[in-house]
Amino acid sequence: MPPARIKLIKLRLKMELKMADTKFDVVIIGAGPGGYVTAIRAAQLGFKTAVVEDKHLGGICLNWGCIPTKALLRSAEIFDFFKRAKEYGLSADNIQIDAKAVVERSRGVSKRLSAGVQHLLKKNKVTVVDGRGTLAGKGKVAVSKDGKAVATLEAKHIILATGARPRALPGLEADGKLVWSYFEALVPDAMPKSMLVVGSGAIGIEFASFYNSMGVDVTVVEVMSQIMPVEDAEISKFARKQLEKHGLKIMTEAKVAKLDKGKESVTATIEDKKGKQHSLTVDRVISAVGVVGNIEDLGLEALKIKTGRGCIVIDDFGRTNVAGVYAIGDVAGPPMLAHKAEHEGVICIEKIAGKKVHPMDKNQIPGCTYCHPQVASVGLSEAKAKEAGHDIKVGRFPFMGNGKAIALGEDQGLIKTIFDKKTGQLLGAHMVGAEVTELIQGFVIAMKLETTEEDLMHTVFPHPTLSEMMHESTLDAYGRVIHM
Repeated sequence: MPPARIKLIKLRLKMELKMADTKFDVVIIGAGPGGYVTAIRAAQLGFKTAVVEDKHLGGICLNWGCIPTKALLRSAEIFDFFKRAKEYGLSADNIQIDAKAVVERSRGVSKRLSAGVQHLLKKNKVTVVDGRGTLAGKGKVAVSKDGKAVATLEAKHIILATGARPRALPGLEADGKLVWSYFEALVPDAMPKSMLVVGSGAIGIEFASFYNSMGVDVTVVEVMSQIMPVEDAEISKFARKQLEKHGLKIMTEAKVAKLDKGKESVTATIEDKKGKQHSLTVDRVISAVGVVGNIEDLGLEALKIKTGRGCIVIDDFGRTNVAGVYAIGDVAGPPMLAHKAEHEGVICIEKIAGKKVHPMDKNQIPGCTYCHPQVASVGLSEAKAKEAGHDIKVGRFPFMGNGKAIALGEDQGLIKTIFDKKTGQLLGAHMVGAEVTELIQGFVIAMKLETTEEDLMHTVFPHPTLSEMMHESTLDAYGRVIHM
């Protein structure tokens, strides 16, 4: 018998012995970012805690989402730099792509972090139950594995953190071969020559950017009038220009009417806003039209737990309409982001513990897209601020005016800030360019602390850094910009 199989059997036997103790204070179904973080915080608060997971510790984010995509994108970024070596006074000839090695590195990163989550749960004395959890009545969770019952856990508090899965539109369903979801897109055997990406949200644009950098002829189709529809229109327009300059082909206000599959290719019929149809044949299609909450087969109906728009309905503290049952993360609705799930889980468990907690302000949740160039934002866009009735001041600062950006060879970008004209309140911040996903947190903290324009203008930013542009953008909103 293979050693790995023996190890797995021993692990399950050890778990089954532990299952003699099936009573807990808190049971969490799902060990993604929301689930495992909530479990650790619950243990810190003194709750006897169990987390039930049937696939991967760390969930989709760590294993098939946020983390492995960033590993792939890092490989693409390095490859792009190799192609620009002469700009930096360097020579790099005959650089080749090893698709298998790129994927192996990405999978290795996920494996390392999944092991880290396992260590953290063990360190905090959280019981991990390998199986699928289902509500089995008031205060009970039935756990099964491969169709066989493992245990029935009891707890006063049950938190559902089952995450989400790729949305499938009729006619665009992933088949694992020619039409990919993000699962298949993460582990290509080889780089296709051409690709169609349906949807230009964060997932779609990140994959489009990765494959484009790797030499694939990529076309993106988006039904809305702009790519990354949730972003500020000016930032989206800037990002589109740079992506197209990099070789990406983008069609907005268009939809994929149908897909005709061949043996090794797919022909897509694309309909534009005027109703005119275009035909495009590609090697592979990625369907990236969003995600939907995993609410099926959880036992929600028997307990009459309310759902809406494919998600579980909760209040500001994660409570469902049934006492003792809670939901957090993607399964509890948008924005479907790992950091939102983590914070939502902490709020939920601290409220259960009787701590004084505040509801999460979703307007202060940052969003990041790790394409090239990166995009990051928090708060209201310019259009949304006006719609909300604010009299606004808008500041802008381009990367080409920043010494650090020029030194990095990354002078294409923009920082945009939006303030309330009367109060000086920071309403929103929007960025496109190198490393903006790291910069955005400065504005997130500023919004959380109710920082005004005066506070930001009198803050000393280090030089030379990209962060100086955050200062300059604020100064620009009030007619005081220095380096532009």
